[in-house]
Amino acid sequence: MADKPVLKKKDFESDQAVRWCPGCGDYAILAQTQKVFPEIITDKEKVVFVSGIGCSSRFPYYMNTYGFHTIHGRAPTVASGLKIANPDLSVWLVTGDGDGFSIGGNHMIHLLRRNINLNVMLFNNRIYGLTKGQYSPTSEQGKVTYSTPMGSLDYPFNPTKLALGAKGAFVAKTIDRDLKHLQSMIKRANDHRGTSFIEIYQNCNIFNDGAFSELTDKDIKSDRVVKVEHGEPMIFGAENNKGIYLDGTTPKVVTVGEEFSIDDILVHDETDAFIGDMLSNFTASDTFPEPLGVLYCVERPTYDDLMVDQMNEANKNTKGPKSVNDLLNAGDTWEVK
Repeated sequence: MADKPVLKKKDFESDQAVRWCPGCGDYAILAQTQKVFPEIITDKEKVVFVSGIGCSSRFPYYMNTYGFHTIHGRAPTVASGLKIANPDLSVWLVTGDGDGFSIGGNHMIHLLRRNINLNVMLFNNRIYGLTKGQYSPTSEQGKVTYSTPMGSLDYPFNPTKLALGAKGAFVAKTIDRDLKHLQSMIKRANDHRGTSFIEIYQNCNIFNDGAFSELTDKDIKSDRVVKVEHGEPMIFGAENNKGIYLDGTTPKVVTVGEEFSIDDILVHDETDAFIGDMLSNFTASDTFPEPLGVLYCVERPTYDDLMVDQMNEANKNTKGPKSVNDLLNAGDTWEVK
């Protein structure tokens, strides 16, 4: 059998015109996905993108792979069934903060707790973009939109904290404008066996422009972002002289070189649930930086593997009919004339 040709970025580009607003962060996410896939995929006929409803959910049209554009909030159910029925497929679920956490919230938490071996890319722009700018489940309290002219009264979801609370085994966070970091998170998600969940901060320049400007403005982002890496101290700042110090169980931002040394700075352990939960509480503010990277990652049995084992065990111990035809002809039978 002849070797398959080496895949390139263009092999994952479809012939469909990309229909997002000019300047939308979705373009960057699409381009980096297409760029990194030749490095992680050898057989694109085994790749499927599944989406629900929203701006992000046009993604399957633009990837030259198999795809399903499903209904609002129900993409996790379609992706789950697809993976269970076809375990050899590489299944990628693309959703937004509204699609994934509003009408689809219940499906999302059960996907995460079951740990089905597929990948979730959640685009979070903190707004409903497709329906023209209503507040979403991740919009900050007080957010003024067309549907909340006096400000939203809701407390927002924290996607990574919700994912951890649902027993997600791989939880990561990245942003559309940090292209190399975005690529690295896609690679890590692909390597993980189980449900991988990546929250991707994505700018909606039409209805919520600048929602993540603190994390992208070159003058201040060094003080607002900490990139966490397994086994590395949590250092940040323009001069890399700030760090996260754990005072008992209380995290604090300290300056290295004054009262504290590099040895006092907390070293990230992505297998530690306490550290993952702590990081999920950090948001860009005057107190703590926003963590980008893999917050938590552990291996645990996947639902699909356990299901196969259970079916094999049931078949081994069952002494009844071995096929549907045997079942229909088992016991007493009669003909109706």
